[in-house]
Amino acid sequence: MNDTPGWASPGSAPSDGQETGVPRPSEPADDATPSGTWASKQPPAGQWSPPSSAGTGPTAPPPRPGRNTPSQGPGWGASAQGPAWGGPPPAAKPGVIPLRPLGVGEILEGAVSTMRAHWRTVLGITLTVSVVAQTAILLVQRYLLPEPPSIDRNATGSEALHQATESLRYSLLDSAPPLLISMLATIFTTAVLTVVISRAVLGRPVTLSDAWAEARPRLLPLLGLTLLLAVMAGAIITIGILPGFLIGDTAGLGLAFLGLLAAGAVFFWLMVRFILASPALMLERQSITASMRRSAKLVRGAWWRTFGILALTWLLTLIVTLVVGVPFGLVAVGLDDGSLSAFLTEGATEFGWPFLIVSAIGDVVVAAITYPLSAGVMALLYVDQRIRREALDLDLARAAGLPGFDDKS
Repeated sequence: MNDTPGWASPGSAPSDGQETGVPRPSEPADDATPSGTWASKQPPAGQWSPPSSAGTGPTAPPPRPGRNTPSQGPGWGASAQGPAWGGPPPAAKPGVIPLRPLGVGEILEGAVSTMRAHWRTVLGITLTVSVVAQTAILLVQRYLLPEPPSIDRNATGSEALHQATESLRYSLLDSAPPLLISMLATIFTTAVLTVVISRAVLGRPVTLSDAWAEARPRLLPLLGLTLLLAVMAGAIITIGILPGFLIGDTAGLGLAFLGLLAAGAVFFWLMVRFILASPALMLERQSITASMRRSAKLVRGAWWRTFGILALTWLLTLIVTLVVGVPFGLVAVGLDDGSLSAFLTEGATEFGWPFLIVSAIGDVVVAAITYPLSAGVMALLYVDQRIRREALDLDLARAAGLPGFDDKS
């Protein structure tokens, strides 16, 4: 592994044995269960300890004579000093995470620590992208979308069905631009923030220009990966509900509902399986299909753990969205000129500028917090799985320049 944020030469995956010059333990079989320990090859205990700590390395001064000294026999004081009772040395921590398998709390803490350590770069990219995205969404919704269809609440029969169809078509058309713009914003921020996190793991500074230079060549492949996953999701849902729609009547409706449930379960399983494809594409310089295979390999045997971490991240994101979004929503309602009341009483969809602007500001603040958190968890989950399965901690320690991990060791 080199010391760049990519952690691999372009087009190669160090875990697949293409870098023969990097010594590492033999790679586990594909069906092996990820181990809960880090690499067996570790530096001397004194080199793992912080430079400022005393009494933990091989050069520590001997304990002063006292009632719990080793000369008095194998008491508690002797066990605290003796190597047989001491346990493994603490893992090296050149950056935001220790170089060993991570717990859920350490993954979340690492994402938050990255936001604190590189707040200028993180806020620079997230605020810029969020402001541009929300401004584009606001202008598109205000000026480019057609007028909503009129709804007659007293309509019945075919007229009511026609109005429902037109309302559904307008709803899809109204939600498509925000989804597309949000997807592009997420791709852009994920690409840049993944580079920032890869530097933060090594304890190295990174500027916005450096992160952009590293991420820019991978934007189009990342866009292709996102579109491929979206097309895959659409195909799965279509296959699930199509038989029910072809049959029609009540039985067809029930079959379509069951097909939708089955398709949703398949899509959900695949989403977790391919969740690490984006970090693999960015950090290993993999192609789209190769990054999907890498994600499937890393998640194999750890699907439920990966799902649990993702579910916790989504829950935290939802909490942040509510905590930040609700106050901004209340302010927006307070500044509203009556259009919200018209929406609640008459179904109108034209909101006033105060409501739209304040709501957009709230969305920017939410995105500035949730984008780095989600990108950080994804990248650190990828690092954690490679440490567990492929001893990536050795390569990271070498790239960070830790003692005992030179290229010839």
